[in-house]
Formats: sequence, C-alpha cells, structure tokens
Amino acid sequence: MALTTLALLAFAFSLDLLVGEPRNAAHPVAWFGRLVGAVDREWSADERRQRFVGVGIAFVFPLVPAVIAGGLVSLGLAVEPLVGAVVAGVVLFLTISLRSLLELTGEVVAATDGDLETARERVRGLVGRDASALSPGELRSAAVESAAENLSDGLVATMLPFALLAPVSLPLAAAAAAWVKGVNTLDSMLGYPSKPIGTASARLDDAVMWIPSRLTAGAIAVAAGDPLALRRARSCAKTTSSPNAGWPMATIAHVLSVRLVKPDVYELNPARELPSVEDGKRALTVVGLAAVVAVLIAAVGAIVIEAIAGGLESSTLETPVSVAVQQLESVATSEAELLSRGAVVVEP
Repeated sequence: MALTTLALLAFAFSLDLLVGEPRNAAHPVAWFGRLVGAVDREWSADERRQRFVGVGIAFVFPLVPAVIAGGLVSLGLAVEPLVGAVVAGVVLFLTISLRSLLELTGEVVAATDGDLETARERVRGLVGRDASALSPGELRSAAVESAAENLSDGLVATMLPFALLAPVSLPLAAAAAAWVKGVNTLDSMLGYPSKPIGTASARLDDAVMWIPSRLTAGAIAVAAGDPLALRRARSCAKTTSSPNAGWPMATIAHVLSVRLVKPDVYELNPARELPSVEDGKRALTVVGLAAVVAVLIAAVGAIVIEAIAGGLESSTLETPVSVAVQQLESVATSEAELLSRGAVVVEP
C-alpha cells in the first residue's frame, strides 16, 4: 500500500506540474465556491445569530466534498482496485495547486519591471489587498508572500493528510484531502472580520493549518539551505493577524534577506529592503524546491505509517498463535513431569 501511496503522490504532483489547474468551469473547487457563495449573505440582523449560522456552515459544508470524494474512490475500488487508486490520485490533484501559483507569481514579478498596471491587475489573483497604490517593491512583496503562504494552503495542507491516511484507506485519504480543501475555501471566502458568518470557518482553518504552515516553513528553510531561518523567523511570524500564515512568509523573508510588507498591517524582516526582481525570481526557485521537499516529507510519512500499520497487523495475527503455542508447551511440560514420577497419562 505504501508503494501505491507514493505512486499517487507522484501522479498528482506531476499532473499539476504538467497541466496545472483545470478551468473554473470544470474545477470542483470552483463548484464548491459557488455553493459557499450561495450562503454568503446576511441571514439575520443579529450578529450572534450570524455566527451561529456560520458554525453550521463550517461543520457541514466541508463534509460535502469529503463525502463525494470518499464515495467516488470507494465506488472505483469496488469496480477495480486500479480504478479506485486512479480516482484517489485525481482527487488529490484537484486539491493541489503549484504550477498556477508559480506562474502567476512569476508574471507579477516580471511585470513590476516596467509594466506596473499589469502587475497590479495580476496580483489580484494572489492577494486581496488594494494594489492601486503599491510600489513595485510592494507588489513583489505581495507576490512573494502569497507564493510562500499558498504553498501551505495549495499543496502541503491536502497532500500531508492524504499521504498519512492512504496506506490505511484510500477513500479516507481522498475524503481528508477534500475536507481540508473545503475548509480552506470556506476561510478564503468567509473568514473576514467583517463577516460574522465566517468566524467559525476562520477558527477551523486556523486549527487545520497549524501543522501544515509550520511544515511549509521548514520545507522553505531546507530548500534554501538555511534551516536556522526558522529561528530567525520566529519573532516576526507572530506579527501577522493569522497564527499560521506568518510562518512561511517570515521564513522566506529571512532566507531571501528581504523585507515583506502589507502596508499598515505588518512588516516581516523589517531591517531589510523590499524584494528586487532578482529576489522575486529567487523566491520562485525556493518555493518550487520547497514543494519537492514537502512531497518527500509526505512520502516518508506514508512509509512510516505503512510500517506502523504492518507491525500492528502482524502483532494482531501472531498473538493467538503465540498463546496456542504456550498452551501446548505447558501441556507437554505437565505430561513430562507426570511421566518422570511414574504416573500414567490417559489420552483424552
């Protein structure tokens, strides 16, 4: 099963690099986004009731893609194990996005060198801030920040649970990846302070992304050959409003020795200068290599889980046999003692 998991990780990752994300009309994440958009409204004038509705949305909505994904993989496995495995790989592919992230980041960085209007237009695909007054350096900062943060959301957060659960159950692994993507999508659409309906979604996303964000920061540090950057990033990682997003952003700021800034909100590595065009290109390389590191970490995790599961299964199977052997040995010992005393052993 571990080999199947490794093959599926390689399949999904390679497919994303080769073809990128499907167009919105054909992308299940976009379909889910339209479902979320249908409930993104004021259900009550009372803020507490809005938050209460939001709790229900945060609990129920991510289950929709999870149940569908797990169900499709189960149906595929019922037809043919290979079919189920392929469906699971496609589910994972649909929950990750690396090529599109790197391409868009590269376009923004390149456009800042002489075509600011294009850069401001393209950066809207990466960040939600007002880009109309951003300088070239601030535009590059926004692109680099987004590349680091979205490596966590767009790859690590779904690939890691998939890798850890696939050796045990492919339907469960696909469901977990889809569920995490649903949580991320809810947060991106509803998780704003101005939207009480999204408070629960934001809190759930904070919990779900705690490990992936820090793992992504570690992958960035390793990819840059600067593991101590994590220690340097620790202080400024906590200056962002999110308990998680600051980690990959602060880490890439330190490995690149640049300042990343969201005007009037935060500054990461403030003693440095804003990123240059060359710094932006280096950021693309680091994020790409960090993605490979993250995939390798997920693969190792899958192998470890397979070994643990195999050991437990072996232990479970061997225990009754061991007990039977011990009982036979006990009977044989008792008979030998009786014979040594001259007693007659009556066969049952």
